[in-house]
Amino acid sequence: MKLHSAALRNTSQFPTLLLDYLDQKPELEEFYDVFPSRDGAIQAIDQRADFDSSKRKTLVEVLTKQYEGIADAPDFSVLLDKNTFTVTTGHQLNIFTGPLYVIYKIVTTINLARTLKETYPDYDFVPIYWMASEDHDFEEIASFNLFGKKYTWSGEHSGAVGRLNPQELETVLNALPESVPLFEKAYLENKTLADAARCYMHDLFGAEGLVTLDADDAALKRHFLPVVEDELFNQNSSRLVEETTARLEKLGYHTPVHAREINLFYLTDELRERVIRQEGTFNVLNTNLEFTDEEMRQEISEHPERFSPNVVLRPLYEEIILPNLAYIGGPSEVPYWLQLKDVFTHYKVPFPMLIPRNFALYVNTASRHRMEKLGLSYKGIFKEKYQMKRDLVERISEHTLSLDLEKYAFAEVLAKVVNKALDVDVTMEKAVLAERARLFNSLEKLEKRIRRAEERKHEIEIGQLQNLLDTFFPDGSAQERHDNFLNFYLNNRNFIEALFEYFDPLDFKYNILEE
Repeated sequence: MKLHSAALRNTSQFPTLLLDYLDQKPELEEFYDVFPSRDGAIQAIDQRADFDSSKRKTLVEVLTKQYEGIADAPDFSVLLDKNTFTVTTGHQLNIFTGPLYVIYKIVTTINLARTLKETYPDYDFVPIYWMASEDHDFEEIASFNLFGKKYTWSGEHSGAVGRLNPQELETVLNALPESVPLFEKAYLENKTLADAARCYMHDLFGAEGLVTLDADDAALKRHFLPVVEDELFNQNSSRLVEETTARLEKLGYHTPVHAREINLFYLTDELRERVIRQEGTFNVLNTNLEFTDEEMRQEISEHPERFSPNVVLRPLYEEIILPNLAYIGGPSEVPYWLQLKDVFTHYKVPFPMLIPRNFALYVNTASRHRMEKLGLSYKGIFKEKYQMKRDLVERISEHTLSLDLEKYAFAEVLAKVVNKALDVDVTMEKAVLAERARLFNSLEKLEKRIRRAEERKHEIEIGQLQNLLDTFFPDGSAQERHDNFLNFYLNNRNFIEALFEYFDPLDFKYNILEE
């Protein structure tokens, strides 16, 4: 395996807000606390030094219960120690892990825990995978792409996806091109999708120390109740996010998150709907549920598990219940966390280090040979497709396809014509310039015809280039956002080990892993 890299800015795949954050632009300093680095992590540790021991106890009790029946479960007691901290990533419960980048998130998180342990051996660091088990968007998790084919979990489903029955996936398992025991065990031997995800994540990464947490739990949410009550009755988060967003937009940045007046859902087994305030009462959208102020306070106290934070409050919930130092997120997640800084300040909760996950393109042996044959470089693969095709044809052609020299020669001649015309009559300039534009337009068209004629001679090479781009950017998307990890894991059982070896969680670049 060989590692190449590209600057994130040179890939045209990332938002400016993320790139400027990683460049530590001074105008963004107010939107975070600690920039991620080995040396800076001690500041995050100091901020978390007084994490509530009762929350540690609840966390250990919940994890112990959730891991019942799992062989070789982690020793959660380490989380009771005041010198133990977590580093966290999270994602939806996409079937079969979903896009490749979910695996990249997990590996980045585990490697970060290892890096921090090497730097600060007196502390312990536990990598956490936070399952978005309360999410209710079934369509977003119900498909994955394997070997050029899309597999989909069909049917109508509502409520939190973590509570769905994974045994319905037997039809998808039977449709796969080969048996995958990892997922057969997870989906057919568990009663909820959250339990199934914990099962396969433990099989894949348990030996590396990963702990998978389902925060859809009444005991954990009881620690979040002060925020829930404040959100329902005072609606502070909406104002705070809007103010922060306005400052970011004034700096010219696009912001991905919009806060609602109340950023909570009401959650039951088959229901996750927004809570709204309407004419002095609380209502749950698309239901007949209605609560007076007194009834809502009672509901919060008796059923904390029924209140589910949306994208605005979920990060705060995470940081309230975990002794967390860092959140590892994708190219959209890091920017939206920056929008939440004032919410954390308001609730006096430490803001974690924000770390983008490792980004990567995996180049197998066949693709590497194809690149060598076409004379392509990794620097050039992020260009626009038309430019890559043009560069390829020019490189392999025996002819000069550009008419730039001829255009320059015409320009010199026409400049003399313009001067002569002006000597005769100043009103001639417009007519001469119009002829000049017509001539240059004809030269442009002729150049395109020459290029197309040459391209027809190299259809095989252009087809090979297109096949390569379809491999690297399937359906026009980055490989990591489209393909499932099984595309590579089934052909190379050392695939994940290679990620651990080559990913550096604090080196913010685009990795190109070449077989």
